[in-house]
Amino acid sequence: MKLNKKIIPILGTIVVLGGGILVSRIYNYSQGKYKNINNTKVAIVVDDEKVKSIPNRGYYKVDVDCGEAKGEWDYNAWSLKVDKIEEGTKCNVTFTSGLEKEQYQEYLNAGVNARRNTYRGKNITEYKNLPEEDEMNLYKQIKNCTFDDIYVGDYIVSDTLKDYKEQNVIWLIADINNYLYSGDTALETCHATIIPAYPLINAQMNSSNTTAGGYKGSEMYTATLGTAIDSNTTDVLNKYLVPDFNGHILKYRNLVSNAMEKGRSNQFGVSSGDNGGASSGWEWDDRYLDLMSEVNVYGTTVRSSSGYDVGIDNREYAIFQLKPELINNYNNIKFSYWLKGVASSTAFTVAGTESEANSTIASGLFGVRPRFLID
Repeated sequence: MKLNKKIIPILGTIVVLGGGILVSRIYNYSQGKYKNINNTKVAIVVDDEKVKSIPNRGYYKVDVDCGEAKGEWDYNAWSLKVDKIEEGTKCNVTFTSGLEKEQYQEYLNAGVNARRNTYRGKNITEYKNLPEEDEMNLYKQIKNCTFDDIYVGDYIVSDTLKDYKEQNVIWLIADINNYLYSGDTALETCHATIIPAYPLINAQMNSSNTTAGGYKGSEMYTATLGTAIDSNTTDVLNKYLVPDFNGHILKYRNLVSNAMEKGRSNQFGVSSGDNGGASSGWEWDDRYLDLMSEVNVYGTTVRSSSGYDVGIDNREYAIFQLKPELINNYNNIKFSYWLKGVASSTAFTVAGTESEANSTIASGLFGVRPRFLID
């Protein structure tokens, strides 16, 4: 990240007034709504020198005093946030050089954690369409690891793609940096985890009722989802992800089940017959997208047959922690979809329409709601 002391404007038109700075627009965030407040004075001091605009992002210790109002400096968005302001509120914002890099990074990490723990639900499609050199460009915000204005639940609407409900595909920010340092080759790239609001298509895990070969051996894994970016194919990766996110779909290492043993006892204590059997092995593989695990969705395993079903997908996504109704519903439309866990020798796990954690035979037709990472 490039850091310097170039001066940039603050929040709108600025004129000097009475020894302070009058900001034509300053926004008060209260109970989810922004309120336009005029006559709010902001005095800015950089290294003991009063200036007319805030310095560019840098290693500054920032102190904010807004009197009775609540003011704080957002290091990620590099902006002033003021709550409970009234007409004529005055804020003094003081920038002091010499902040240690480690402390600066702690402030950024705290901001990312706050964004991960806040459901907002804002349409951020415009950020994706901004020029890449623009500070608010979606990918620049992620690549800088600042996530300036990206929160869990924010969404991007596709211009051209339709989902299985024949609606424009809506992509949700499901989590932020939740796979950092995972993998046998550690993932060290800042990223956002994306899921579609609704399943993209309906499909089978296998054309026959078997879970032989585990998740990796399924037709879902090898054919339906897609394994490589290739314009000559019509799998989910190339039909849905590439048109909207080409060049920013992050390849990662996933630990996936690759075997199933019919005589192995599963979650229900069954080891024989069609309802018996469990996954019995796993391996690392390069991936662009995958089905979610039960843990990603529910925070625990329910019908997944063994520990081989989970791998690195051992964390519940923030979006489901904050808004659990989104597990099986979006805008009052209910749906079901496949999860990646083996349930038995004939069935894989499913997130059911009635919000139940379920499983069904591999040849069943259910929604495909994959996750992928963008950088």
